Amino acid sequence: MKDLTTSEIDRQNILNNNIAIENIRVYIGLNGMLFNGEYHFTRQQVADFFNIDQSTIDRYLSQHEMELRHNGYTNLKGKQLKDFKDQFGWMLQEGMRAPQLGIFNFRSFLNLSMLLSESEKAKALRSVILDIVIETLNNKIGGNTKFINQREEDFLVTILKEPHYRKEFTTALNKYLNMGVYKYSLYTDAIYKAVFKENAKEYKTILQLEKKDNIRGTMYSEVLTLIASFENGIAFEMKKEFENLHRKLNPNELDALIDRFSKHPLYAPYIEDARSKMASRDYGLRNITHDNLKKYIKTLSPDDYEKFLGEKSKELKDRIEENIEVFLRLKDK
Repeated sequence: MKDLTTSEIDRQNILNNNIAIENIRVYIGLNGMLFNGEYHFTRQQVADFFNIDQSTIDRYLSQHEMELRHNGYTNLKGKQLKDFKDQFGWMLQEGMRAPQLGIFNFRSFLNLSMLLSESEKAKALRSVILDIVIETLNNKIGGNTKFINQREEDFLVTILKEPHYRKEFTTALNKYLNMGVYKYSLYTDAIYKAVFKENAKEYKTILQLEKKDNIRGTMYSEVLTLIASFENGIAFEMKKEFENLHRKLNPNELDALIDRFSKHPLYAPYIEDARSKMASRDYGLRNITHDNLKKYIKTLSPDDYEKFLGEKSKELKDRIEENIEVFLRLKDK
C-alpha cells in the first residue's frame, strides 16, 4: 500500500482525481461551512477532527505550505473575511478579532490528512481514501487497467491510423535493409527503445501482458502517434540512404540512422512528452512503475482523470458502435 505521508506525487494524484474526491466526501459525510461554493473548515475544526493541537497544524502549514495552498488552504482577509464572519461568526471559536483567518477547503483538508503522522484518525482516513480510490477505479473499469488507455476519446482514431505508418516502416525494412526476417522484430524493438527505453518483451513483462495481447493496443494515443511518426520518418530516411548509396543499408548503418533520428532536436520534446505520459499514467492509473522512466513520473492532472475515468471516457467497443461509419471508412483506407 502506498505511503501517502512520504509521496507528494501519490497525494496529488488522489487530489486531482475529482471523481474519487467526490466519493470520499460522500463517504465521510463531512460538510463544513459552505462558502463561495465550497465546504470549508477552520484550523480549530480541523485540529478537533484529528485530535491534535493547532501548533501541529501550524507546523505542517509551515513545512508544506505550497502544497496545501495549491490544494485550497487560504487566508481570508478584508471583504472575504467579513463575509465569512457574517455567515459563520456564531460558529467560530477563533479569529473573530484577527485581521485574517486560515481555512481549509475539503481538498486541502484531505491533503493534510495524508500528511499527518501524529494522528490515528488521519491514519485511518488515509486507509479509507486509498480504498475509495481503488473502488472508484474498479467501478469504472471493472478492475482491469490493462486497456484503460483505450477509454480515451482519441484512441480509436489513433489506433486506426497506426497500421498505415507501420506498413511504411516494414516495407522500408523489406526494401532497404540487407538482413533476414529477424529485422522486423529487432527494429521494432529499436524504435521502442528510442521512444520509451523498453523493448517489446520488457514492456509486456512490466504490464504483465499475456502472449496474445497486442502491445500497441495497451499504449496511450500520444505514444502511438510518436511511434508512428518515428517509424514513418525512419522509413523516409532509409529510402533516401538507399537512393544515395545505390544499395541496401546494412544493420550498422540503420542503427546509426535511428540513433541520429532519436537525438534530433525536433523529436526531443515529443519523446520527453511521450515518456512522461507513459510513466505518469501507468504509475497513477495502472499502479505500474517503468524503472527506466522513473525520472519522468509526474502528477496526473484532473484532465487526465477525466480522459480515462470521466463522462467522456468509454470502452472501445462502445466508442466503435457510436462511430461505426467513421470506423469503417478509416478501416478501408
